[in-house]
Amino acid sequence: MTTKRNFLKLATGAALGLALGLGLTAAPQAVKAADKPDVITVDYAYYNPVALVLKNKGWLEEEFAKDDIEIRWLLSLGSNKALEFLNGGSADFASTAGSAAVVGKANGIPIKAVYVYSKPEWTALVTAKDSDIQSVEDLKGKKVAVTRGTDPHIFLLRALADAGLTEGDIETVLLQHPDGYRALEKGQVDAWAGLDPHMAKAELESGARLFFRKPDYNTYGILNVREAFAEEHPDLVTRVLRVYERARRYSIENPGELQAALVDAARLTDEVAAKQLGERTDITNAVIGEEQRNTFIETGKVLQNIGVLKPEVNVEQVVSDLVDSSYITNLAAK
Repeated sequence: MTTKRNFLKLATGAALGLALGLGLTAAPQAVKAADKPDVITVDYAYYNPVALVLKNKGWLEEEFAKDDIEIRWLLSLGSNKALEFLNGGSADFASTAGSAAVVGKANGIPIKAVYVYSKPEWTALVTAKDSDIQSVEDLKGKKVAVTRGTDPHIFLLRALADAGLTEGDIETVLLQHPDGYRALEKGQVDAWAGLDPHMAKAELESGARLFFRKPDYNTYGILNVREAFAEEHPDLVTRVLRVYERARRYSIENPGELQAALVDAARLTDEVAAKQLGERTDITNAVIGEEQRNTFIETGKVLQNIGVLKPEVNVEQVVSDLVDSSYITNLAAK
């Protein structure tokens, strides 16, 4: 098990078959003098602890006060919600898993992936401590809670495929991540495609077991920006990422404050937050580049093989259109 010291070491570091039920045209951004927006809307999420520190510190508000631009915060409960916010134009920047961003892009959601906020092992398949489920094969015919269109969902699909099963072999119960944990705890489902911090909470509070783990099936935590916003305000994208970098570096240097932010926002115990951050969250590299592209391409091809992406989708082109490393690369060069 990777230790907290190893994960939080100081480093300068560098939809699924659906269109989320939304139209694919982003809402127009309100503009003001000098074509600057009145508001920049940024999401925060319990699966993106750096965003919690950033929100608490008020550094984005401080950065854009001189431009008379308001910062508005929006809570994302999963990648599916973050993609809905971006697609509908209600968020300019939002946090998703890399795999979810690939699927969203393939389905026409106009986004660019511009920043890595974490390299996590944030999902696994979870069951109750006294359950007889020991392997993925044991899920056949069972009820499994999952949040559609998120990394845990994609993780579940890949795990099923490895076991020679499909989603049709199980009974999926569609719930947001916190509700999936509660359903497992109450015995309403047999298993759950978990997500931290709720997964760590399940382990410590109820003795839930992670019966299938595969870190390589977890994709990076990615900050995405609406394409229209990036095209209209490339300078603002760079400035947002500069402040994000300030929060990430601060979080590495002050792990106790990072943990406290997660405890307060998600209403966790210190033990749960320590487990998520210390064992399964690496925030030492923010640069999105070739490593992420390769991971996304590999993931996209797997999803295509199991029918999540249509056969005619050009995965390499989707990933090329999705990933834009220019903002963070330019920032690192300054």
